[in-house]
Amino acid sequence: MHPAAEPLMMELQTEGQTTRRVLERVPQDKFTWRPHGRSFSMGELALHTAQVPAALGRLLTDDVFLVTPFTQAEAKTSAEVLQAHDDSMIFAQDFLKGLTVERANTIWKLRAGDKDVMAAPRLNLVRALMFNHWYHHRGQLLVYLRLLDIPVPSVYGPTADENPFLAN
Repeated sequence: MHPAAEPLMMELQTEGQTTRRVLERVPQDKFTWRPHGRSFSMGELALHTAQVPAALGRLLTDDVFLVTPFTQAEAKTSAEVLQAHDDSMIFAQDFLKGLTVERANTIWKLRAGDKDVMAAPRLNLVRALMFNHWYHHRGQLLVYLRLLDIPVPSVYGPTADENPFLAN
């Protein structure tokens, strides 16, 4: 593993635990709920959030990724979401472990038709694509929970529902 991937691995593991706590709060009976007609349903968003680390690890595996239309399946059960998360974490960890210095520094490109939309060393995109994308969707999921009056777990600090800094 590339030495610079070690702190990314630690972040993946820590954030993976946090993301799992959020996903555990998503009620199966609300999977079809959506806050707006153009928004993902809660089941689509939960499954997407669960799958992001592996999906983006797969994107970064090849040197060029061609943009294609994207559709997101809706989860059928809570168990499916949690299993997707656990599988995604394994894939993402294996991806990071396999990053040699050469692979990490190789330029990766996102291409739409004939146009390069993005190009950067693969290692740089672990944060820019994989982690930031993941955190963005986890944040959306937290808003969904709040809108449905479901207790919001602590992510980086206290929420109105949970304060890890207070003794129980």
